[in-house]
Amino acid sequence: MILRKAVRDDFDCLWTVLEPVFRAGDTYAIDPNISRGDALTYWTKHHCYVAERDGNLLGTFYIRPNQQGGGAHVCNCGYITAKRAQGKGVAREMLSFSLQEAKRLGFEAMQYNFVLASNTRAIDTWLRAGFAEIGRIPMAFRLPTGTYTDALILHRFL
Repeated sequence: MILRKAVRDDFDCLWTVLEPVFRAGDTYAIDPNISRGDALTYWTKHHCYVAERDGNLLGTFYIRPNQQGGGAHVCNCGYITAKRAQGKGVAREMLSFSLQEAKRLGFEAMQYNFVLASNTRAIDTWLRAGFAEIGRIPMAFRLPTGTYTDALILHRFL
């Protein structure tokens, strides 16, 4: 698997990975009707990466400052694995790479601000990688089914 910075030529493939996740509305707090252009701008605004094998996009992630000013030493990341690549270690590889890359970029910690408690697979991955749950927001997100789920705040020093 190759992990590298995304380039404009990746945008069509990126959209094929982003669109179904954003449209589903059950893992990211993003308008499910977000336009292609707005979604790509949101995802690629800072440091955006892709995971690929044999020219096939397996996943993508971004690294950005979690806050501005005095909070800019902590980064925030988002990850999406292509449906066909789920369960094959792609998220773990992207996480491992992002931890190293974030440190290389000068960040001192990584924080996820809004991990849905219903996203148990991601939570398990992050906890196994040394993240700690430092907060829980009750009933923070309404799922497409109409039920609510908590959102977790996860943190790890680099």
